[in-house]
Amino acid sequence: MPPFDLPVPLALCRSVDHVLGHPHTAAIEPKFDGWRCQVLAGAGRLWSRHGTDLSASFADIAQASRALPDCVLDGELVAVLDSGELAFGKLQSRSGRGPRSHEGFTVHLAAFDVLAVGDTDWRPKPYAERRGRLLDLLEGGPPAIRPVPVTDSVATALGWVGALGGVEGVVMKPNRPYVAGRGSGWLKWRQMHTSEAAVLGVSGRTPATQCLILGLPHRGGQMRAVGVSLPLGQAVRRELLPLLRPAGDTEAELPGTVGGLPGADPVHYRPVIPDVVVEIEADQTGPRELGRFRHRPRVLRVRGDLTADNLPSAP
Repeated sequence: MPPFDLPVPLALCRSVDHVLGHPHTAAIEPKFDGWRCQVLAGAGRLWSRHGTDLSASFADIAQASRALPDCVLDGELVAVLDSGELAFGKLQSRSGRGPRSHEGFTVHLAAFDVLAVGDTDWRPKPYAERRGRLLDLLEGGPPAIRPVPVTDSVATALGWVGALGGVEGVVMKPNRPYVAGRGSGWLKWRQMHTSEAAVLGVSGRTPATQCLILGLPHRGGQMRAVGVSLPLGQAVRRELLPLLRPAGDTEAELPGTVGGLPGADPVHYRPVIPDVVVEIEADQTGPRELGRFRHRPRVLRVRGDLTADNLPSAP
């Protein structure tokens, strides 16, 4: 039995906008596009980052973990298509129903830490010791549960992004004990991409909280909400707001999932005529995979040279 009750709070990353210049970095790992998961191996139990029991939804991984010694692992569930590409959106199709035959993908656990072995708590040990123990535990283990690669070379780490399908960035870790929350010392850099979207509305009651409802044409040309932006910067706000024309006098509402937060409160906004296009910065998982942006995009500028007719369609 583990020396603590499960699920436990997990180490979280602090986002950074560059990879170089972090003196405490001892190891760099790929950041896979998946679901964070803790596993009680041997017993075959899985939990999400927020403590939701995933054992039934990912019964294949739960069963595979029974072949390992008694330990608690931290890692990322990833869905791998038959083509070898990772598909974040496929994980959601497992939620509440579990594996099915002929899914067109398999699920793997990319393990990156060990929190306990038997009744010994490994969290107080430094990263290097935990990494070595993780490799020992997984050696000769089930193919569905493998350790993530690791390097101390920034060049090698950046080469993973794009070269390995589904790697959205890197995580930099110090050689310290495992600490839950954002005091872990873990740093996350995510590769961002620019694209365009139409403005469907404005949310937020004060200038500091104003953000945009972003849309793309759906089949048939009708606009569909695909995300909620981060709060607007002052310069963008000054440029953009005078261009927007109200589309009626009443507020509208969207489910919180459109903002990238399943289970969040509905988003209330003031609709505008969708004839203004903005350039945004977002991560690689977006409307084509999920029907929405996974994380809230940052609005960079107005694209006065584009109209909604120039935008690609969302699925």
